[in-house]
Amino acid sequence: MALLEHIDAPSDLRRLKKSELPQLAQELREFIIDIVATKEGHLGASLGVVELTIALHYVFDTPNDQLIWDVGHQAYGHKILTGRKDIFGSNRRLGGISGFPKMSESAYDAFGTGHSSTSISAILGMAIAAKLKEEHHKQHIAVIGDASIASGMAFEGLNHLGVTDTNVLIVLNDNAIGIDPSVGALKKYLTNVKKGTAKEENIFECLNLNYSGPIDGHDLDTLVVELERLKSVSGPRLLHISTTKGKGLRQAEENQVTYHAPGKFDKKTGEIYAKSSAKQPPKYQDVFGHTLVELAKENDKIVGITPAMPTGSSLKFMMEEIPDRAFDVGIAEQHAVTMAAGMATAELIPFCTIYSTFLQRAYDQVIHDVALQNLPVVFCLDRAGLVGQDGATHHGVYDIAYLRCIPNIIIFAPLNESELRNIMYTAQLGLEHPIAIRYPRGYGVLQEWKTPFEQIVIGSGRELRKGSKVAVLSLGHIGNRATDVLEEWDNPAEIGHYDMRFVKPLDTKMLDRIFETYPAILTLEDGCEAGGFGSAILEYANKTDHRPIIKIMGIADTFIEHGTPEELYDLAKISTSSLKENLSTLINAV
Repeated sequence: MALLEHIDAPSDLRRLKKSELPQLAQELREFIIDIVATKEGHLGASLGVVELTIALHYVFDTPNDQLIWDVGHQAYGHKILTGRKDIFGSNRRLGGISGFPKMSESAYDAFGTGHSSTSISAILGMAIAAKLKEEHHKQHIAVIGDASIASGMAFEGLNHLGVTDTNVLIVLNDNAIGIDPSVGALKKYLTNVKKGTAKEENIFECLNLNYSGPIDGHDLDTLVVELERLKSVSGPRLLHISTTKGKGLRQAEENQVTYHAPGKFDKKTGEIYAKSSAKQPPKYQDVFGHTLVELAKENDKIVGITPAMPTGSSLKFMMEEIPDRAFDVGIAEQHAVTMAAGMATAELIPFCTIYSTFLQRAYDQVIHDVALQNLPVVFCLDRAGLVGQDGATHHGVYDIAYLRCIPNIIIFAPLNESELRNIMYTAQLGLEHPIAIRYPRGYGVLQEWKTPFEQIVIGSGRELRKGSKVAVLSLGHIGNRATDVLEEWDNPAEIGHYDMRFVKPLDTKMLDRIFETYPAILTLEDGCEAGGFGSAILEYANKTDHRPIIKIMGIADTFIEHGTPEELYDLAKISTSSLKENLSTLINAV
């Protein structure tokens, strides 16, 4: 690493001769592969923009010129070149640097990203501010992919950008893939542009942007020359570049979906290391995907929808087996929700599978288009709870609170795979209201998960263990921790355990019996305390004549950063050890 080892900031990079940049690109690419091979993380996206990263920092005066990386999966090279090379091994680790750009981490991270399609609006806001402050020579650059630019918010930003005279450069990194392959009419248009077969009018020129390209995003000479030219052009500009995701690692180029975040792999061969051979229960998302296919084969009204996450959510199984009834709508959460609502009006049964953290992006549609009209859309919220190394931008800890306040919505969280299957089965039999089914990322608990379907009574909980002093009321998969703790407890007769399943409607008949029996109650959830499941129990208790001690175990009013799931459970004080400690305190108190 003859060149890279001497670069601690972009100012060092700018001292290099242009002829030295290809060697630096090779060293930077090898550095990223070396670290991600052993530490894990997002690989393909950063490999694909190595040359672009170098060219941008070489031509522009960052951080005085402001640079935003949309989503941020591709920002590893940016972090390495901007003073974080020596600590890059801490990437996505507890106490280490974030896997995404983060304003509090570096002056070179002009805006925090983690969700897609925010960069154009943010960079336009910065450019307008610079104009108002008469900082006329300041440059503003946003790098956005072809999948992200198809999102509604990105188009909102482009629509406004085109009628301003701000000093903004949009770099469209066109590689035909986000996490999964890009979809939609815009993808086809961009493909035709690259082929030279697009219609004469250019969509971006029609939006009043100064368009150039497409150019080879791996040709450093061409990139530097074109960026230098665009630097002297005033007004809003868009540079269209063509890149290959995973560039420089053959396997990552050939299998771009898997190598988006491949886990640990051999840095020389690219071969992904095999996971433990021990038989594991299935992942919740795979149970969802296989169960949906099973149900859809018997019920032709069932349709599946995902906003750009067919692999992650496992809707891919239905897309492979029943492709005409499974829809990837691209990075378009608002559209996905309202399209599901439209399908529900036509008596279809839409299963809208979406990560918990991304349903936030369609909140108005959930309220206005689904709940207000009481349409029985089935929301399957994957990645609910703490998700681990992706950190604060991706934790699904707010869904209970932000959905519970909406009239008409049913909220359910399965303890295990059987409950997930059964609520899906129940939903497709016909519901009077929309329902949100939340389940975590990762493995379930049942080896034999493909159990016969049973209908679940809406608003019903289950008594798992009867006790006398303290009742544990758990919601969802985290309840398995309580089961494990109670199996080890010296005097299990003191503690009861109830799988509440529904946050809304609550099983009030069971709660009345619990309040009459137990002087102390502990609620357990992997969501935020404020407005969450424990709050719902506390609110109901306040309506009754019973006044048990109620201890809420949930996530405090703070953002939880990145780390392994177990580290974050400890940090959030909802770990097994915290559960034991709280139970002991309550038993002694009564």
